[in-house]
Amino acid sequence: MKKYLSLLLVFVLLFTVAACGKKEEPPVVEEPGAEVPAEPEKSAEEPSESDKSFSVQAEEGWKSYYEAAIERFEANNPGVDVELKVVASFDHLDVIDSTDPTNEDVADVFALPADRLFGLVGNEVLAPIDANAIADKVGGFADYNAGLGGAFSMDGEYFAFPMNIETLIAYANTANADEVGIDLNEAIELNALDSTAVLIPSFDAWFGVAVANSSEVELLGMEEDGTLYSDMTLAWDELGSEKQATFEELYTYWKNNFDAGTPMWDAEAAWGYMDSQFATGEKGVLRISGPWDAASFSEQAGNGDDLAILPLGSITVAGKPLNHWKGGWGLGVNVRLEDDPQTLQLAELFIAELMDPAYAIDFYKAAGKIMENAPAEVYASSDLPQSDKNIIDNVLASYENAPARPLFTEWGNVWDTWKNGLLSWSAEKPESAEEAYNLLKASFDAMMMSF
Repeated sequence: MKKYLSLLLVFVLLFTVAACGKKEEPPVVEEPGAEVPAEPEKSAEEPSESDKSFSVQAEEGWKSYYEAAIERFEANNPGVDVELKVVASFDHLDVIDSTDPTNEDVADVFALPADRLFGLVGNEVLAPIDANAIADKVGGFADYNAGLGGAFSMDGEYFAFPMNIETLIAYANTANADEVGIDLNEAIELNALDSTAVLIPSFDAWFGVAVANSSEVELLGMEEDGTLYSDMTLAWDELGSEKQATFEELYTYWKNNFDAGTPMWDAEAAWGYMDSQFATGEKGVLRISGPWDAASFSEQAGNGDDLAILPLGSITVAGKPLNHWKGGWGLGVNVRLEDDPQTLQLAELFIAELMDPAYAIDFYKAAGKIMENAPAEVYASSDLPQSDKNIIDNVLASYENAPARPLFTEWGNVWDTWKNGLLSWSAEKPESAEEAYNLLKASFDAMMMSF
């Protein structure tokens, strides 16, 4: 009997242990058409606005303006941190060229000249931005795409927003003009007074293009299909009388200076020579540059007492007014922000803060730059000195009639092509304008063959 009771107890214990084991879940029966929810994947927490930060490049002279804009922006966007990187614009671009946009020394928002756009886009440095939304926010553009804004567009996308417009104007020393008998109310020819009155470093294409544009000489153009062409490859007889006249005057300008022994055709010495000749008491009457040279030219011209600001077209070549470009600078966004739409949007909002025309006068005082979207009346009614107002008036006047600056990458080859061709005149000593032109043509023929 004990034996049977012992066996019964063993069976009871075994059943109890089995009953205490892991209970199986009942199978899930799927209803037709019902989706089974997937297990949520673990991911990094999406940063909130308070976690956002980005960096902005500014030159030393712009620092005060940018700091004020950052203070306003951070106040209106609590928790957002804007880091200011103070570095010269071309130094900053050099860092990009020598490394890549992911380099921590490269800012998220930075300034760039319009002619660098194609190269930066081609090297995948810039993120597309909603430029039209920025333009609507800041206002002031009569036709955004007809101005500098349209020049920052490629294949239907915008890669920068207009920062400032830029073109050349004329500066005159009134005391020198009176002394040599030049009436500044009239147009002054390039070769006035045996080429001593007008000081233009023609060998430098930045200034030489103003001479070429006077008769619409196309140094390098691009057809809609991408085909490149240049008027400088035309034979002398194919140029037409107006373009021939331009090169005849340019040849005379070289010949007079060469015979007089001046260094106007010396790429190093010409700059110091022009400074000395523009000083009150010398023969220099007119020279050309942008607003950035106003302070130094003022000092040369009797500390401003003898300085007048004139439209670029006050100087003529064979009766045709000098004409530069509609140039300028833009603000671009680093391509690395493409993967962070929220920070990219904040960067766009900061550009709008910087380019608000309500602060156009502060921007000019700090950086000497003229906003495209600030009406002329804003500057005219400001507390700026009259000399600055004259500069702005004449930049706007010169800019209005100027052709658009060519921005395609290949145009960069023109700088040295033009310079080397013109400087060769002093070595080759051409005896006619046609001979001089053919020396320049040879440089452009070689350039065109390289494309």
